[in-house]
Amino acid sequence: MSHQTKFYGSQVGSKVVIPHSYTNSPLGLLRQDITSAFGFWKFLPFIVFPFRPQSSGPLCELYPSASNLWSMFLHFTLFIMQLPFILSVPFWIFFPVWSVLGVVVVFGLVNQGFCYLLNGSQMRYPSNPKFVEKKKEHEHEQWIFLNGVAVGKHWLQSNVDRLALTFGRPVIGVHNKTNGILFDVLQCLIQRNFNYATQDIRDCYSIVKETLYKPSLTKVVFILHSQGGIEGGMIIDWLLQEVPQDLLSKLEVYTFGNAANHFNNPHLHLLSQYASLTHPTVPATTRSLTSVHYHDPLDSLPPPKNGEPNGHPRTMRTESSSGKTIRYIEHYAHTSDFVARWGVLHFTCNFDVTDHRSPRFMGRVFERPGQGHQFNQHYLDNIGFLRAKEEGNAFMESALALGHSDEQADEREGVEISYLGAHGEPLGKREKEMEFKVKDLSRLWLYVNGGSPKLDEVDVGIARMATI
Repeated sequence: MSHQTKFYGSQVGSKVVIPHSYTNSPLGLLRQDITSAFGFWKFLPFIVFPFRPQSSGPLCELYPSASNLWSMFLHFTLFIMQLPFILSVPFWIFFPVWSVLGVVVVFGLVNQGFCYLLNGSQMRYPSNPKFVEKKKEHEHEQWIFLNGVAVGKHWLQSNVDRLALTFGRPVIGVHNKTNGILFDVLQCLIQRNFNYATQDIRDCYSIVKETLYKPSLTKVVFILHSQGGIEGGMIIDWLLQEVPQDLLSKLEVYTFGNAANHFNNPHLHLLSQYASLTHPTVPATTRSLTSVHYHDPLDSLPPPKNGEPNGHPRTMRTESSSGKTIRYIEHYAHTSDFVARWGVLHFTCNFDVTDHRSPRFMGRVFERPGQGHQFNQHYLDNIGFLRAKEEGNAFMESALALGHSDEQADEREGVEISYLGAHGEPLGKREKEMEFKVKDLSRLWLYVNGGSPKLDEVDVGIARMATI
């Protein structure tokens, strides 16, 4: 198997006025999803395979610990209950209505009972302090994780603990509660094709928005896995509609095995979009200055609603190396992961981005030639985020190969722009001639073991928001 990682620069946006593909007829989208899923059937076993290695021990989803085995038993029980129930639906017309309703009610109560054993009642799961305590240098950050399919309370706790151990920061898990594997898959289809926001999406949106508005925080890192990519994509759509765009400069998004069919991230200004469209491979930084000037003298203004005294006119400076509202979005995917093939890789690789009817999927994509879909066992373990940087890392040290053709180069950001986005500084003359590795373009890698990317002018500007 090749050890080269395929890299796809983020799409640069477009001014073509046509509806995006994900807004098409829900039934048409559903048909396309089912058709594409059958096309990727050979990758289905790799949702759970390979079983080894299990580098994180009990934190791995398939490690034979008592808690993991209990979770697997509950999922197996739900599967053998739900499969006959779903298959029986076409035959309900042959039975009296009262008997069908009775069966549905009984099944629903039993199914809900098993799901409660898996999920518990909490919505937020903080990482265990025994893995990492919050350090002073990270007080201005908040890390949030939204899980994927078939994750109960135990596996979610393992996920956030593994993230905390990897990045040296406390992490809050927002629980996308499982209804069993089969019902979760149906929920994915409904969310993705009918744009239906389930309760966990609404709850997570409230948590992320509330966190962004906290003046003490200058950075909100949002990590998504699997179905969490669908839900996170919808949450980002809402944030782009509701939240001031300079506030969204706090947000960084990183996904693994993303199952979404779109990811939006518009340009900050028409000028930055024009620069990206005319010179997509040339690094550029978008700087903007926003001022508020009161038309009446300050002394004559009514008291502010929040009870604070009137201040002087405010001036804010913002900066973005990508020219986008959300400065950093990265997607990590395995070539043989069924969910990634059906999600991020399908919409990144299988469409010609020079055709403006192609899906809109913003963010840099790293396609690792690997297998598996489980978050801890397959992604964090095999990508190698647990190992110290000094020991080396096979994935991060692997060479990058551009996944897109030369014809598509003008529709994606160049490598130099990606480097600027990851490191906050442009390439030097010598670096332009080197062979790029994953670690050269991965911003997430800079956070491993409690590290941090270089502080830039935007971080300083965001800190000034705390005075507003």
